[in-house]
Amino acid sequence: MESSEVIILGGGLAGLTAAIHLSSKGFQVTVIEKNEYPKHKVCGEYISNEVLPYLNWLKLNLEELNPTKITKLQFSSKSGKTVTTTLPLGGFGISRYTLDNYLYQKAIKNGCHVVRETVEKVVFNDDFFTINTANGIEMKSKIVLGAFGKRSTIDQKMQRKFIKQKSPWLAVKGHYKGDFPDDIVGLHNFKGGYCGVSKVEKDIVNICYLADYDTFKNYKNVEEYQISVVENNPNLKSIFENMTLIFEKPLTISQISFAKKQAVDNHILMIGDTAGLIHPLCGNGMAMAIHSAKIASELVSKYLKKELPSRQVLEEQYTKEWNFNFKQRLKIGRWLSSLLQKPKLSEASLSIVTLFPFLLPIIINKTHGKSISFQY
Repeated sequence: MESSEVIILGGGLAGLTAAIHLSSKGFQVTVIEKNEYPKHKVCGEYISNEVLPYLNWLKLNLEELNPTKITKLQFSSKSGKTVTTTLPLGGFGISRYTLDNYLYQKAIKNGCHVVRETVEKVVFNDDFFTINTANGIEMKSKIVLGAFGKRSTIDQKMQRKFIKQKSPWLAVKGHYKGDFPDDIVGLHNFKGGYCGVSKVEKDIVNICYLADYDTFKNYKNVEEYQISVVENNPNLKSIFENMTLIFEKPLTISQISFAKKQAVDNHILMIGDTAGLIHPLCGNGMAMAIHSAKIASELVSKYLKKELPSRQVLEEQYTKEWNFNFKQRLKIGRWLSSLLQKPKLSEASLSIVTLFPFLLPIIINKTHGKSISFQY
């Protein structure tokens, strides 16, 4: 049986960030990830600058990846009414294909062990976790972090509450070549959803939209839905008419759930989307994933160094800090999700925002955190 001080289930943004943090503190870290690197993922690919101090502390120089610098938000209602505002902290655009691979290489350099496996079973007994994989590998660890994303077979095996609730949302994402401003992230509403548009590295435009499945299912495929529904917003019609898809076909993911999740489940500390998925309209999911990895890693480090008296205190402290940093943001995200499912109310609300532009920065501040500060 293999053993490790910390095992991280999932090697995405949150999982790899936590692996880098904990390994830099001298802990033995194993990451279990079923996919190869690099890999495209359905994601808005925008990161708020609030996490830059933490990334710098981790000695992650993302400037090497040539991200785009984003300073403005352009928002439009379904009818095309548009308002543009300055983002309080700003952010940058970087693809998950490039970023996750960069973090993976850094984790390996730090001494992390990455296992290409699918987790079949996680059991907690006598203050230790035992993990079994599809290929018969058994591992043991004192600490397990859950970083397996929005929706996973592990969620089903653990019988997490949210997984039993059917979700009406699916997402579509593609990389394009075309003319789009470097410094703007666009958020454009359409019937039953919204579309995010921004540049990532290499002058590539990422377009990712969230769609209501009840509307989507009335069309034969993504292309027909896009033309018939998404492009009813004149801003999106203009954008798509001037773009060329780089992917062979867009990526899709269904059953995206914004339901409440537990930050600690079966003694596993959940990080990133595994702990809570914020509505993409808030544009802050990637920063939250990175921040949650920081919170968990700092507490796990204290626990393993016996600076926390018990696992119960570790779990209580993590839940407390998760709620303090993210509970309100997630609540607003769920409200926005609910709003988009009510077409008349949604259009009225979005029209108010375009009529009173000062409301937009207020909403942004409610869904974003302040620049992360901590003792180095």
